[in-house]
Amino acid sequence: MSASVYSLRVNVLESLTRTKRPDVPLRVVVRNALAVVLPLAVGMACGHTAIGLGVAVGALDTMFSDQPGPYRQRVRQLLLASLAAGLAAFAGFLLGGHLPWMLLASAAIGFGGGMLVVFGTDLARVGMTSMILLVVTAASPTSLGPAAAGAALIFAGGLLMMSLSIAAWPLQRYRPERQALAVVYRGLAAVARQRAQDDEDEPALSSAMTTLQQTLLGRYHARGRAMEAFGVMLELAERIRLELTALADGSPAHAVPLRFRVRVARVLEHIAEALEEGVAPLAAERALRALQSIERHAAEANAPRALHVHALAGQLAAAVRNANWAGSRGEQRAETADLRLPVSLRQGAAPAMLLANLTPHSVAFRHAVRSAVALSLALALSRWLELPHGYWLPMTVAIVLRPDFGATFNFGLLRVVGTVLGLLLTTALLHVIPDQPWAHLALMGVLCMAFRYLASAHYGIAVAALTGTVVVLLSFEGVDPGVAVMDRVINTALGSGMALLAYVLWPTWERGRARAALADMIDGYADYLRALGQPQQRGSHHETRTAARTARTNALASLERMRAEPGTPAALLDLARALFANGNRLARTAMTLEALLHTRSSLPEQTEVSAFIDHGAATLHGIAGALREQRPIADLPDLRLLQRSLGTLLAMAEDQAGAEQVARLTDRLVDNVNTLAHVIGRCPQEPAAQSTGRHVHP
Repeated sequence: MSASVYSLRVNVLESLTRTKRPDVPLRVVVRNALAVVLPLAVGMACGHTAIGLGVAVGALDTMFSDQPGPYRQRVRQLLLASLAAGLAAFAGFLLGGHLPWMLLASAAIGFGGGMLVVFGTDLARVGMTSMILLVVTAASPTSLGPAAAGAALIFAGGLLMMSLSIAAWPLQRYRPERQALAVVYRGLAAVARQRAQDDEDEPALSSAMTTLQQTLLGRYHARGRAMEAFGVMLELAERIRLELTALADGSPAHAVPLRFRVRVARVLEHIAEALEEGVAPLAAERALRALQSIERHAAEANAPRALHVHALAGQLAAAVRNANWAGSRGEQRAETADLRLPVSLRQGAAPAMLLANLTPHSVAFRHAVRSAVALSLALALSRWLELPHGYWLPMTVAIVLRPDFGATFNFGLLRVVGTVLGLLLTTALLHVIPDQPWAHLALMGVLCMAFRYLASAHYGIAVAALTGTVVVLLSFEGVDPGVAVMDRVINTALGSGMALLAYVLWPTWERGRARAALADMIDGYADYLRALGQPQQRGSHHETRTAARTARTNALASLERMRAEPGTPAALLDLARALFANGNRLARTAMTLEALLHTRSSLPEQTEVSAFIDHGAATLHGIAGALREQRPIADLPDLRLLQRSLGTLLAMAEDQAGAEQVARLTDRLVDNVNTLAHVIGRCPQEPAAQSTGRHVHP
């Protein structure tokens, strides 16, 4: 949101009008819709519509677990989602006729599903869909045998979704890895075309880099000779980004010629194209030759950064050599032997993570308790009021209730609006198309595709398509479409209101955690800087840079959640914005320093430079501590005085070209650190009694 202070009217309008570009490939949309429509079509053709309906429900429930990533990871996610769906459905079928047991089951699954947010979005989605299936199947209680049969059909629907998701594996084994690499190299091409880096970092590229690391080095990465080349290209992408940052540093008068930047961008774009198509990078090789023909001229035009120009050209040449996804070499195998997922991106042991979050101070724990209580109350209310199709009430609570206020409010609002739109859309379409089962099946397929495609673009419109999908699906079970939609509107409105009320009664306001997230970001920059002060330990540079990027991503997510909350102080939002803007400048200074370290065996006056960098890192840690504890900044080293002393030594160094670069970078570092201290120092401190009352530790 652009407003500094929360406004309900602005928030509502933004929720209703904000759209994003759909990010789901058409092939994924088609295969997901096919997994829903195909079993129902086969069931209708064979005269076993009920069986096809059960499998279709299982596929629809696990649809969003079909996410990008290595094929092994997809199998794990979809298998887990299918198993959870089958078990939840079995419990619902078996216990649905016994309200006390159902309330206990809903509380248990609500709490367990809510706690899964500690493991990320994918597992949190599994928890949510389990809650949905529990309350939906509870509306049709049955005995042990039929309950097991119904749960098995739903489980089979998830397995069908999994089978279609990995069907291309024999023909396109490394497609997920190639696509993740292509996204990063296209992002690098966009950076290469920029004349200079602005105050806002490239968040999309940072996110793509993190995704690429998870894909290539994560627990479920693929194995094979091609993965060795991909590992090299991952490391090259990191190095290319550092060199682009270094080349963008400085005044426009000393900028790298535009022609050179354009040629660099072309090489990167052609590498991305070769990765996407899985072909030899012939176009990239031609673009590289064109780049090498002007390399010396570009270096002469920008003598202070000539080493970076040559280093970038060499890295691009290595990337082109490795872009042939089908090949690898023995030296590549040796070079990538130590590639591992950075610690900041590794998941800890599941039991340890769950135990660490079993406290009221944990966001996951509070969300789990809200989910358990709200889901059980919604189920009890729907039974007490004997609402027609009342399972939509607790189902809506499970879908709408999120760990933060902004998401809960937005999902609730868009779900109500989308349901009303779905009512109008479905009513109109059912009057237009022929009243024939196969026509209804075709309509359901179109609506299912629209729901899958638009879910990431505009949730309200996607819900409208989902409304039609579910209503048409239920019509095959004999439920009148008009009645089903009206019942859904009533229950959806009640469920959204209950979810929002549950959050307001026991909130987890992000403003109580934002300072800690911002302090973690500054600590991450400090650790990265301190690692750069030890040039002999190159391995720690990548590790700490990734950790700093992760901390920045977490802090940015905290800021976005805080913006969507009522009552957030404008001063806190201004503080966060200022810290991000100046933190980005600090990160670019550190990345330029790392690029310089990669092009030189050592820096002039290395011992003194390392000592100065260590002072800068210690100062940043002190600033982060003051921000986290909401206290005035204690006495800090006079970095400006230290930098002037260092400048005197550098002026006497033999390597004057390197000394000038180091002097300029250390001068910028002082400005960056002092600006952060000024930003935090000017922010009013809250009285300890007030801040303690509403502070929630992560």
